[in-house]
Amino acid sequence: MTLPNIISLARLLSVPFNVWLMLIDQWRLALVVFCLAGLSDALDGFLAKRFSMQSRLGRYLDPIADKVLLVSIFIVLGVQQNLPLWLVIMVVSRDFLIVGGLFLLYLFEQPYEPKPFLLSKINTTVQIILAASTIATLAFVVEGAAVYIQTLIAFAAFTTVASGAQYLMDWWRRMNKVESN
Repeated sequence: MTLPNIISLARLLSVPFNVWLMLIDQWRLALVVFCLAGLSDALDGFLAKRFSMQSRLGRYLDPIADKVLLVSIFIVLGVQQNLPLWLVIMVVSRDFLIVGGLFLLYLFEQPYEPKPFLLSKINTTVQIILAASTIATLAFVVEGAAVYIQTLIAFAAFTTVASGAQYLMDWWRRMNKVESN
């Protein structure tokens, strides 16, 4: 178990605490915990690459921790009507699509090491910024935040659809290879 894996695991374990803080309207503390989780994502990636601590477990644990965190935050923000439900459904559906596709590849004994596309990294970054900004507007009074949040919502929707389509096309190509063999 490498240090980056321990950091990813800590991020994963922070999710229930962060959700609970949001549910009890402790927005400032929720923002701190969410930002620390985001920083931990950057830190574990930096440590893994810089000090050659990359591992097979980390290639799975890091994206799982990221997705569990983001999906949980988006669901809470959507249920509380702080983000539009259509966007929450879009974000969650994209992640289920990716996981389902990976599961099917596994069932067909097709090895697949998770390696996110650049567009997916952009999408994750936009989703993190949107979630943090939304929590921040609930924690503090921010003038003009509505226009900023609406712009982020539009950008998040676009990158979610585009990156989901990219994963779907990649999956389709892989499955066509399986079927042609």
